[in-house]
Amino acid sequence: MNRLSTTGRRQPLLAAVLLGLAAGGCATRIDPASGKGMGGSDTGPRIVFENRSLSPDNGGRRIDASALQAGDILLTAKGGLTSVGIRLATLAPVSHAALYLGEGRVVEAVGEGVRMRELQGFLDEEATAVAFRHPGTTAQTVAGLREFAQLKAGSRYGYVGVLLHAPFSIERRVCELPLVPGLVRDFCMRGVAFVQLGSGSDDRFFCSQLVIEAYRHAGLPLTSANSRWISPADLLHMREGDVPSMKVTQPLAYVGHLKYPVPSQRVAAE
Repeated sequence: MNRLSTTGRRQPLLAAVLLGLAAGGCATRIDPASGKGMGGSDTGPRIVFENRSLSPDNGGRRIDASALQAGDILLTAKGGLTSVGIRLATLAPVSHAALYLGEGRVVEAVGEGVRMRELQGFLDEEATAVAFRHPGTTAQTVAGLREFAQLKAGSRYGYVGVLLHAPFSIERRVCELPLVPGLVRDFCMRGVAFVQLGSGSDDRFFCSQLVIEAYRHAGLPLTSANSRWISPADLLHMREGDVPSMKVTQPLAYVGHLKYPVPSQRVAAE
């Protein structure tokens, strides 16, 4: 009786693993206490897969710009080919990252370089925009973020870093196979990233690298990993309840969606 019960509990676990393997690399963690099933029976450990969904229609909420606070991280996606290509390579619904500085201003790294601009103009160009917040952000943190933005405004874009992320997005899947322990995954990711991307630093930034460096400058690092190794997808998976590929210092809190495609646009934008 107990043997049959144990086998029954293992079947969903095995099915989940096989599904993850079929879908490619997908970071996971095991929650030992998963709660109760029907009739109050213990359902046993549960596998939590890296969450690649991003929708206000699935437990999220829609917000307007007044809900933002200085220091919020904005993850976005356009409907163009470049954005689609990045999302396909990283298996994520976002392709760009920016930092809200408050007072209706954002800083971002784009092809023209690091620039500060009006929030509304930034949002007008995006099909999807979602905000996340570091719970430890203070007035001192915001001052540091703004200082960094001023210092780096006009810096050149990190084209080389972006190009190197293409092969890295493939190689890293080995580290993200289901059931790879978090510490092993982090060690593997850092090793592959060091080989593929290097560990140097310069004044050329791509979008997510700029966000990581801004928080590091402000004395509130999001991760100990090199900023060149972090993509917008990695920032997305740093949120609460998700499974990050690299170790984070503090999960980000979901604030809400500023923009989300209407149903007729979702095929192109997701």
